[in-house]
Formats: sequence, C-alpha cells, structure tokens
Amino acid sequence: PTITPEEAADFVKQAVIYRPQRIATRLGIFAQMLHAVAPKVSEIIMNSAFRMFPDSAAARGIAEDQQQASQEQIAFASLMRGIHW
Repeated sequence: PTITPEEAADFVKQAVIYRPQRIATRLGIFAQMLHAVAPKVSEIIMNSAFRMFPDSAAARGIAEDQQQASQEQIAFASLMRGIHW
C-alpha cells in the first residue's frame, strides 16, 4: 500500500514546478508531529505495526506460502497508505 507511480510523479512534478521547501504526505506530517509531541506513543504505534507484519517467506528462507492478510493488516495498511508495509 504505497503511493501509486502517478502520485509519486505528481510529487516530483510539484517539486520541479513550485520548488517547495518540503513535499510530504499528510500522514507523514502527522507522524512527525506525533513523534515531536509524544515520542513514546509514536514508538508504540510503530512497534505494534512492526509486530503486525511478520517476515515474508523469502526473508525466512523457506518456500513461498500463500498467506492471507488479516483484517487488521488490511485496515492498518489502508490507514498508512504511502508507507511501505
């Protein structure tokens, strides 16, 4: 659930045309603010997300298995769109 190539191209286009000081998603800005205000809460959220997504079969060095994503994983990934999960 990352941004689409078209959305990424729009970010690059905006950077070239308007030369803003920063290009970021709203979620990224919110995460930065949360980390600045409440770093422990931010850490808890990120650690929970890390534990929610186990290593892939390739990372574990075993044959590819057909694991279905849980409802929690799907919901979290859709909320965190633009972040690599």
